[in-house]
Amino acid sequence: MEKAFDTAAKTVLVVDDEATIRTLYSEELEEEGYRVVAVGSAREGLEQVRQREIDLVVLDIRMPDMDGLEFLGHAREIDMNIPIVICTAYSSYKQNFEAWGADAYVVKSSDLTELKEKVKALI
Repeated sequence: MEKAFDTAAKTVLVVDDEATIRTLYSEELEEEGYRVVAVGSAREGLEQVRQREIDLVVLDIRMPDMDGLEFLGHAREIDMNIPIVICTAYSSYKQNFEAWGADAYVVKSSDLTELKEKVKALI
């Protein structure tokens, strides 16, 4: 059942290949008042960026079809100003030059406080 959203709600795109992560992030961000679109691949995510107004992207790095860093480059070509939060289990990517194109970097955790704070600050 789809929830009714305030038309002024900001749209967050969650791009992660793990269904449980997509569900968790969707539920938590919807509770914060955001409209959430969750997709399981970077290619699907790019289609969403092309087709609708996205206010912020929460992005995993390691995905099977295209990694998050490649997505980041393509998304910036489509909309240079879209805020992107990399959210990955691998803190080592923080040192990767390509990851510096993101607006924030969060290491995945069961505590979503940091992620929610970054989203709120960037939106």
